[in-house]
Amino acid sequence: MASESIVVFAQFQSAVDEGFWHRLSSLKLNKLGIDDSPIPITGFYAPCSHPQVSNHLTLLAESLPSESNEQSSTAATSGGNRNRCPVPGILYNTNTIESFHALDKKSLLKAEAKKIWDDIHTGKAVEDSAVLSRFLLISFVDLKKWTFHYWFAFPALVLDPPATLVDLKRASQYFSLEEAKSVSVACNEWRNSSLTADVPFFLVCIDPNSLATVKHIKDWETCQSDGNKLLFGFYDPCHLPNNPGWALRNFLALISVRWNLKSICFLCYRENRGFADLGLCLVGEALITVPQGWRDHQCLPNAVGWEQSKGRQVSRCISLAKSMDPTRLAISAADLNLKLMRWRALPSLNLNALSSMKCLLLGASTLGCQVARMLMAWGVRKITLVDNGRVPMSNPLRQSLYTLDDCLNGGEYKATAAVKSLSWIFPAVDAEGVVMAIPMPGHPMPSQEEDNVLEDCRRLHDLVDSHDAVFLLTDTRESRWLPTLLCANTNKITITAALGFDSFLVMRHGAGPFSSNDERQRLGCYFCSDVVAPIDSTANRTLDQQCTVTRPGLAPIASALAVELLVGILHHPHGIFADGELANSSSSGSSELPLGVLPHQIRGSLSQFSQMTLVGQSSNSCTACSSTVVSEYRERGMEFIIQAINHPTYLEDLTGLTELMKSASSFKLDWDNDDDDDCVEI
Repeated sequence: MASESIVVFAQFQSAVDEGFWHRLSSLKLNKLGIDDSPIPITGFYAPCSHPQVSNHLTLLAESLPSESNEQSSTAATSGGNRNRCPVPGILYNTNTIESFHALDKKSLLKAEAKKIWDDIHTGKAVEDSAVLSRFLLISFVDLKKWTFHYWFAFPALVLDPPATLVDLKRASQYFSLEEAKSVSVACNEWRNSSLTADVPFFLVCIDPNSLATVKHIKDWETCQSDGNKLLFGFYDPCHLPNNPGWALRNFLALISVRWNLKSICFLCYRENRGFADLGLCLVGEALITVPQGWRDHQCLPNAVGWEQSKGRQVSRCISLAKSMDPTRLAISAADLNLKLMRWRALPSLNLNALSSMKCLLLGASTLGCQVARMLMAWGVRKITLVDNGRVPMSNPLRQSLYTLDDCLNGGEYKATAAVKSLSWIFPAVDAEGVVMAIPMPGHPMPSQEEDNVLEDCRRLHDLVDSHDAVFLLTDTRESRWLPTLLCANTNKITITAALGFDSFLVMRHGAGPFSSNDERQRLGCYFCSDVVAPIDSTANRTLDQQCTVTRPGLAPIASALAVELLVGILHHPHGIFADGELANSSSSGSSELPLGVLPHQIRGSLSQFSQMTLVGQSSNSCTACSSTVVSEYRERGMEFIIQAINHPTYLEDLTGLTELMKSASSFKLDWDNDDDDDCVEI
């Protein structure tokens, strides 16, 4: 700026998180009652971090004291958080709207200004510079209508006569190249230190060799040396190119009273992407005439600072009738981790794809419970669970959605109990429980049951058709056959999780045989490696062989991997058509994607604490996903299903497995012949 002018400060702006009002409402209801005593609170702000947007002084839920101890705020200290510089404030919460409007705002502002004035003269402001930015909040909470009336004040001591601005320019224009580099390094070190990150006022000292250091303002005397260039720096939340932020007002008052300086060089510190940006920072020189009586603490300066809205000094009112509902608050909080992941770790995370995904879980036992929980954690809201079993006494310890109450009176249906539990955990989940059995090959049906079985087949077909992804989580191998066929027919994302005693398999099925992308080799399904049709796996077996007996930690591991596979598919550019990748393989092109490789199969062993990835291609003789089987289903429909259920060898005949086994049994190996040329590899 070419000529002298009065310094025009950009006023602080406020922002209040909904959690603050929720905490205040709870505090009012459960602890304060009609007590309208002042409440100490804590606000937070940080330097401007965007060239076109100013930062606000923000109130969060932790800005208020807890209900157990209203005199101590849980956020009184932020432990060196670079993004949250704590500022002390005071809250006057009134009991009526009339009391709110009748508050003596001039006296309240003057009282807070006097605290700042006293802190300057006692030296407290030098030791704890955050007190220079003290603030005031008055409010009235209407708990019937969930409306909140409020008004912020940011007390600032009035300089009389006003400070004169000699010069103001970008810091990049003020410093030499050597100085600019050194100042940037010093400021970044200051901001990244756990001891100084949240200290908003500081000194920048540049020696004759252009070496910059950042120090506490209490070290001012030690910086006095010939040739040193000294600037008073502060975290400036303002982005404007011609106006320093509001915090400079009281800082100038401190400097003039404490050190009797008439010319003050200041640095408005601003950032970009977390680092000092001297192209945004401002450096200015202000001339101050110390008013009579300031240094001897005889008079209290006038104060200004009530926040303006659209150029007028008026209170604000916000209605949170909709968002204060606990369910809505739960929705807001549920996706916090996912949204934070998008900041740095995973900017490409597609929350809409996850929240709109409709997932069908076939099986609501140990695997089904864990998968449902993991899906909700990833932001999936539509979950349907299918199971026809009831909750026995042995389940709650291993199956996380059930309690003892679900086991009483013969046990509640798992599908129903699981949905109830999911709704308790997260009320906004759209969960549905379907009580039905899955028709299985190898389990022939009596003729009188045929209509019921056909109805179950049609219901399962409709369920698969109306969902985007299907998880096969049932206890038996044969119960996965019909869902696999239906998914292959409709080209649905299909994920299988299967458990042994201490080993597991998690895999994604390939696309259907008639999918549009025929250029890629299809990945196999759960049955592609079989040479026989699925049969009854529970007949003639003891109890431990009929039940899924596993180490307790196995199901949570497999379930988490199954859900991670789904998320990987949704974020892969080829989706369901993505090739199977191997871990630690240099040829895995998708390993550079944010979520890493996308395997086909994951096999793990708890006995060895090991895990490996495998790839298996689709089989032309598969009894579940081959083009032969899918074509037969499309042509004959339910008649084909009934025949496959009642005569499992029919699938072997249809797919050529019968002929394959006959051919294999016809080979005669001469084990006594050591000549390699006579060996036949099968």
